[in-house]
Amino acid sequence: MPDSSSLGFVVAFTAGVLSFLSPCVLPLVPSYIGFLTGLSLDEMSSRRRVAVSHALAFVLGFSLVFLVLGASATALGRALNYHRVWLERLGGVLIIFFGLICLGVVKIGALQAERRVHLQNKPLGYLGSVIVGMAFAAGWTPCIGPILGGIFTMASASETVGRGMALLGAYSAGLAVPFLIAAWAVDGFLDWFQKFRRYLPWVMRASGVLLVIVGVLLLTGQFTRLAGWLQTFTPEGLLKQL
Repeated sequence: MPDSSSLGFVVAFTAGVLSFLSPCVLPLVPSYIGFLTGLSLDEMSSRRRVAVSHALAFVLGFSLVFLVLGASATALGRALNYHRVWLERLGGVLIIFFGLICLGVVKIGALQAERRVHLQNKPLGYLGSVIVGMAFAAGWTPCIGPILGGIFTMASASETVGRGMALLGAYSAGLAVPFLIAAWAVDGFLDWFQKFRRYLPWVMRASGVLLVIVGVLLLTGQFTRLAGWLQTFTPEGLLKQL
């Protein structure tokens, strides 16, 4: 049976990018960078290395939490390995459900409510930025909650803990890469954001469509088959190196 992990990583990374572009994360990125560094906009533009260093610490913080949660989800899935087929089908239903939440078809107050961890005074130094990143991962449920829940569900169906953690690592990378770019060029990011903000509602719709498609593929058992079909387009030389 073809390995579907590569397709899963692409889905997870894309979900991370969509989480960054979500209406409750993207507009606050400059504020987060300013909070992490203690610098004004002008100071951030002239001290990019400081901004990026704190952004890296922030990324490390939320990545650690996501990886631990991914390992936990996979461990639970392995414990239920005897019922793997039904677990994948249930996972497909859950992912479709998360997708419908993103699309606004299903509205649940508990999932839509804001559950942020508010830190009035960031601890000093880079350790403080790591802690803020962990708080972001642990407490920020609006918008990214359904997307992240879909990736957790995929991780629970992974064959090994390592693959489950890798899925959450790919999600973290999708969230981290644009955040680091924004930290490096925050002035350019602000100009870009003013042009992009009109498309924010469509980001959640795109997230919902992605989750629904993945959920249907898992529910029908076609996810692995699709991965195998896509693998036929990969150059043979590259496959030998993977």
